[in-house]
Order: sequence, then C-alpha cells, then structure tokens
Amino acid sequence: MQLSLWVALVGAGALISFTPGAGAINTMSNALNAGFRRSIWGILGQQAALLIHIAIVALGVGLLVASSPLAFNLIRYVGAAYLVYLGIRQFLAKPDLDGERTRTLSDEPRWSMFRRGLWVNMLNPKAIVFFLAFLPQFIRADRPLAAQYLIVAATTVVIDVLVMWFFFAGTARSFQRFTRDAHGQRVLNRVFGVLFVAVGVLLAVIH
Repeated sequence: MQLSLWVALVGAGALISFTPGAGAINTMSNALNAGFRRSIWGILGQQAALLIHIAIVALGVGLLVASSPLAFNLIRYVGAAYLVYLGIRQFLAKPDLDGERTRTLSDEPRWSMFRRGLWVNMLNPKAIVFFLAFLPQFIRADRPLAAQYLIVAATTVVIDVLVMWFFFAGTARSFQRFTRDAHGQRVLNRVFGVLFVAVGVLLAVIH
C-alpha cells in the first residue's frame, strides 16, 4: 500500500473511531463500572467484531447481507433489541449505598465484557454496509489482496483501540467523581442507560 493511501486510511479510520456510537458508549460505561484498565476487554471484543466485519466484506458475504432486506433487517432488529436490553439493565442498576463505586458490573468477568463488546459491534448491519463502501477505497485490485486487507485491518484496529481506550475510556475518568455517592451513581446509570436505548432505537428506525 502506498504511503499516501495509508495516511488517508489513518485519517479516515480516526474520524470513524471518534464518531460517537454504541461502541463508544459501551467503552465509557465499562470504564466507569469496571475501571480504565479493565475496560480494555470490552474494547478488544469490539475489535474482534470489527475484524469479522472486514473478513465478511473481503469474502463477499457483506454484499449478500447488504442486498438482502430480510438478512439486513433481522440483524438490525436483533442488534437494536440487544442495545435496548443493555440500556434497561444499566438504567435499573442499583448504586452501592456504601458510597463506593457501583458493583453491578465492576466484578464482571473479562470474558463477559469481551463478549458484550463483540455483540455490540457485531449486531450492526450498517457496519457491514459501511465497510462495503469504505474498504474498496483503499484496496487496489491489481495488487495482492491479502496483504492489503491485512494492512487495512491492522491499521483500523490499532486506531480504534487507541481512540476507545485513551479517549472514550479516558474521558469517563472525569465522571468518576459522580460515582462516590449513590445519587451520582444512579444518575450515571440512567444517563448511560438512556444512551444505549437511544442508539438501539436509532438503529431500528433509521434505514
């Protein structure tokens, strides 16, 4: 891949990663509930889903999903329902009345956080459609495809990990002062719960 094309890929990847969405909300929620360091497990789950999306597009399956209203809508509604479920669970989470950080999710196993991050990104058919439009801009058919897709995948994942962890999870640190009392914990749980539900509803209604 030419350097100029790779630089364009970095710029586009950064812009995409900084765009708020379900992944960003999930990352901030994990950082608040489980801590900055442990939030990486949810981020890694999201990256696994991203790699699967890229593989789907590279293998041509993405075109089938994008061109099939039934498959597209099935994934879309399941994804929307999952986000709404996460939002309701977050909204109803009980604060720690002892004044410490909420324990509802803080002791959640790493695999559980990874799995949730995976499904948050996987159950988004619009990501497949987006990659169908995004990836061809950086792939040259007259050059080895495997190497190009590897570069695109590695670059996209590294950028997204950095943005999710150091920007969104890092930003969540500024809200941690609100987790020192039950009222603050309740407010944050409801805010992030509403955000999850809102993103789920948008996924369901926007075509």
